[in-house]
Amino acid sequence: MIYLDNAATSYQKPEAVYQAVQEAMHHMGNSGRGAHGASLDASRQIYSARELLAELFHAGDPSRVAFTANSTESLNMAVFGLFGPGDHVITTMLEHNSVLRPLYLLEEAGLELTILPADQNGCICYEDIEKAIRPNTKGIICTHASNLTGNMVDIGRIGRFCRKKGLLFVVDASQTAGVFDINMEEMGIDVLCFTGHKGLLGPQGTGGICVRQGVAVRPLIVGGSGVHSYSKAHPEDMPTALEAGTLNGHGIAGLYAALRYIQETGMEQIRERELSLMRQFYDGVRTIPGVTIYGDFTGQRAPIVSLNIRDYDSGEVADELAYHYEIYTRAGAHCAPLMHRALGTESTGAVRFSMSHFNTEAEIAEAVRAVHEIANTL
Repeated sequence: MIYLDNAATSYQKPEAVYQAVQEAMHHMGNSGRGAHGASLDASRQIYSARELLAELFHAGDPSRVAFTANSTESLNMAVFGLFGPGDHVITTMLEHNSVLRPLYLLEEAGLELTILPADQNGCICYEDIEKAIRPNTKGIICTHASNLTGNMVDIGRIGRFCRKKGLLFVVDASQTAGVFDINMEEMGIDVLCFTGHKGLLGPQGTGGICVRQGVAVRPLIVGGSGVHSYSKAHPEDMPTALEAGTLNGHGIAGLYAALRYIQETGMEQIRERELSLMRQFYDGVRTIPGVTIYGDFTGQRAPIVSLNIRDYDSGEVADELAYHYEIYTRAGAHCAPLMHRALGTESTGAVRFSMSHFNTEAEIAEAVRAVHEIANTL
């Protein structure tokens, strides 16, 4: 089996991740819910993961990192916790439904929403941001990289603009965390949302939200916290403010092991490897008659190549890849409806190939061969 669906979830994990989860299930108690050894072991493990994430994203104080189940939960926390009726928010056509649907819900309640257009290559025009500003504009929320095209957004440029205008800046780092450098302070990011199961190479059910000092996010969920139990109000201090209920300690133990692996291997080495494999695939398929590739390949980008073969439905092509070649990809809409509208692929969807540094050149060559054959037979 050749797995090329890493933009959905990383299938191959460092061996240390499997071992860490298993060990945690044998020894870990409930963090913050006691002073006995098992509880303290969980607290130490979770705090160590906070420290590594704060270091990775230059978030400052580790307490500004709160754990969630995934990017979707983090983004919902950010949208509902920062914005409300009467506010104006700017986003883009590149966004995942994890950004769009919470914003649409708030729009029904009175939020004003501007969605910046994307061109036929899936790129936004940065000058459009300034044109969209209104007196009641409160913030900008956007992805760091499209999960469909792999196009990257210059979040540093947008962050500097937000700082100049006094706007909140929320970034969806689902496709870049663990692979690309993210510096919250230098890039002007107020809230960073990420998941643990993609580029961070951790288990599913892990993710987080990093909140800059001085920014307060209203909690999406309240309840048990292990502290101030007699208070009617949920604690306001981070990270407890955004961590109601028992955390996925076993998963966070695996995420910690993955973060250590990234630290020891080197994020630059991982990134260069993935981009090299992506370029090998792109160069191998871009001249095949009948193949259309989407996105901008002239600048910095995530290791993603999405394509179609003539006007065939993307699901049909992905099934052919899976059943006859054992190559696993992702077809369809990718939870990015506006991006498909911009690319003109609403009716067919697209077949997405996304690489991991665990893939090999031989696997990429086989994927190129498969696309060649399918293009000549369908």
